[in-house]
Amino acid sequence: MPFLEYAKGANYGRFWNELKKAGARDGRSPAALAALFVGCMAKYGCGLSDYVNYRFWNLSPAERREYVTIKDTDVFYERVSPSQYKTFFTVKPNFLKNFAPYAGRTFFVPEEGSLEAMEEFLRDKPQVVVKPVDGLGGHGVFKQNTAEITDPAAFHQELLDGRLFLEEVIVQHPDMAALCPNSVNTIRVMTACAGEKAVILYAGLRVGAGADVDNFHAGGMGVHVDTETGLLRGAAINKEGVEFADHPVTGVHFDGRPLPMWDEVRRICLEAAHVNPNIHVVGWDVAVTPDGPVFVEGNRRPGFDLPQMTSHRGRKDIIRTALALISPN
Repeated sequence: MPFLEYAKGANYGRFWNELKKAGARDGRSPAALAALFVGCMAKYGCGLSDYVNYRFWNLSPAERREYVTIKDTDVFYERVSPSQYKTFFTVKPNFLKNFAPYAGRTFFVPEEGSLEAMEEFLRDKPQVVVKPVDGLGGHGVFKQNTAEITDPAAFHQELLDGRLFLEEVIVQHPDMAALCPNSVNTIRVMTACAGEKAVILYAGLRVGAGADVDNFHAGGMGVHVDTETGLLRGAAINKEGVEFADHPVTGVHFDGRPLPMWDEVRRICLEAAHVNPNIHVVGWDVAVTPDGPVFVEGNRRPGFDLPQMTSHRGRKDIIRTALALISPN
């Protein structure tokens, strides 16, 4: 989304409420924070969420310059992940087909299958996951008990009308379920690829806070991951900037905890980065099952809020590393 369109469509009422909360927390006037935002928007290209999430008012000019803002992402992603190739990733059934060796589960798309095919898919599955065909941020995703589908024809029509499809439930590794059993807790791995070379730019664990999804934008938490060792580093943090040394529901301690099968997670991400040579940067959402890691989805324009909030600093170094790989000269 172009920066000016973003500014026109922003939720300024929510922004003002956030400034009031931030002002009360940090002892600052909301009006003064709003005035500073105007300057930061002009100088650094930051949007409302950038300003609040990263608490720009507490940063020095040098620190602000290192944060990737909404304006930066518009320019960066159009260069490394051109829009004309987006449906390869953003249409979820396309993604599952294009990355079938790494999906590890079956799925059913109502536009491509009959009522009878859906009933066959549902057979022997106590639960399935219902997802929007092209949704973002975990919105509209829910689990459906198949025993509650009393009218299969009506359910099939609901899927068609809502542009929804069905996936087999992912059973996660016990070490991942221990973090939060209600959600499939995924590892976001951001890669850059050009030619024969692929590198990992960032990794972070996304864990649910008790809900059915782990998404950072849907109440979940993020923790920085050491990309060499697969160890969690530091506390978890949510979108509001609240930190948790231990999970608030399960009590699991985060710092120093190893992720299972990390070498295999790294391997499949670096391997899959080569599948579409037109998309140079991808944020892979990886679930770890007892049989190995699988992709939940791939994001051709992964956000920078998780990397920057879990790193507690601006991550323009990620952009510099990616561009140096893609355009070495």
